Formats: sequence, C-alpha cells, structure tokens
Amino acid sequence: MKMDPKTRGPETTLTVVDGVRMHARVSECRATGGPPVVLVHGLVVSGRYMVPLLEELARSHAVYAPDLPGFGRSEGPARALDTVGLADALAAWMRAAGLRRAALIGNSMACQVIAWLALRHPGLVEKVVLQGPTMDPPARSMPRQIGRFLIDTLREPPSLIAIEGLDLFRAGVGRSWRTFHHAIEDPIEERLPRVRVPALVLHGSRDRISPGGWAEEVARLLPDGRLVVLPGAAHAANYSAPAEFARAVRSFLADG
Repeated sequence: MKMDPKTRGPETTLTVVDGVRMHARVSECRATGGPPVVLVHGLVVSGRYMVPLLEELARSHAVYAPDLPGFGRSEGPARALDTVGLADALAAWMRAAGLRRAALIGNSMACQVIAWLALRHPGLVEKVVLQGPTMDPPARSMPRQIGRFLIDTLREPPSLIAIEGLDLFRAGVGRSWRTFHHAIEDPIEERLPRVRVPALVLHGSRDRISPGGWAEEVARLLPDGRLVVLPGAAHAANYSAPAEFARAVRSFLADG
C-alpha cells in the first residue's frame, strides 16, 4: 500500500490487487476501537462522493472508501466486471489492505456488490448497511431506472451532479453502460435471505430510485434486517445527509 503524502484530509492509498492498482481514501487517525468501516460506491461514481460520510464516521471509526476497479482513480480490466466480479475484487482489496473483518456500507448498486461479498466471503463481513438498494423487480429495466435517476437528480445537490459527471468521464460511457446492464440482470432479492450478518437498510424519504416499499421488502428478506428512514434525504444520502446517515450507522454498529 502506497500513501500519498500530499493528500489533505483522508489519506490516499494505492494498493496493488492481482496486478491492478486500486485507489482508496482512508481515515484512521480518529478511530476509537469500533469496527473498521468500508464505504462502497454505486454505479458510475467513485469513492469521491463518499467523502462527506467518511468525514462524519471518521470521528469514531477507521474508514476506507475504495474506488472499485475501472472507476474513479482505480485501474480496471478491459471488460466491465459484473456485480460478482466487483465483489470478489473488493474482497481481494480488503485482504491486501489488511482488513480482516469490517462493516460494509453501500449506496445504490453497491448494495448488490455487498450482498455478493457477504455470501462469497462471509469471514470479511461483520455487519452491512444497505442504503438505497437496487434493483427492485418492478423496475428492472433500463427505461425505468433512467427515468427514476432523472427525477432523483432534481432532488440532489448540484455539486453531486458535477461529481457524477466527472466520474462518468473517467470510467467511460462503455464501461458504465455495461456495468449498468450487469446490475439490471442481478436479482438481489434471491441473495438477501442468505445474508446472515446483522443488516441495516437505510431509506431516504425522497429517494425515487429505491422506493420505500422496496426498502421495506429488503429489510424483511434479510434474516437480521432492520429499516431506518432518513427524512428529507434523496438517493445519495451519504452525500446529501451525511450527519443523519452517520448517526444511524453509529447506533447500529454499537448495538451488540
């Protein structure tokens, strides 16, 4: 792992995983003994939009926000990885970074990646937080998802749209589109009943990508799931409502 001494705030790390350099933002200095936390980004974006939540959680935990292969500043294979491939890559990064067990927190498509990781690499996972999970069965199509995204952008801060645009440029339209297809074809509801760790489902009350009824269904399908609603938050609550998000996470992680 290579540290970038010029980075202010969270440290920048570059970890070589199976010959591929993976970038992450890391904050460890204020950890107080709670479990380490790994923040997993959604489709197209990178760990950049996780920084507001990272800074909140860093007051009490060691926090890691990696860029998945092919996104942000991480290298990636020529082909776009599906959700299983992304989960395996994330697990390999955790091991390379020395994280033997952590709480995984994901937004949007990251919830699908985390569900796979919890099944394929259960020893790495202590608890999971699924915020705005995708894809709900009634809207498992490109037109429905794109329509929901366009509505949700009107509810998000303009600065987030700028971040998404930059990350889309870095990842490339081709990789982003193929990853989108993989996510559409991935039925998360088939795996949720087999996720055996404590799980928190967070739903922003103004989220139009992941509806409230679907969030309730996700919590019901999880063997040890619970639901918390974040009033006034849209889909990317990790960016627009980080204090409320972190408060719910701390309570969940402290619950033995």
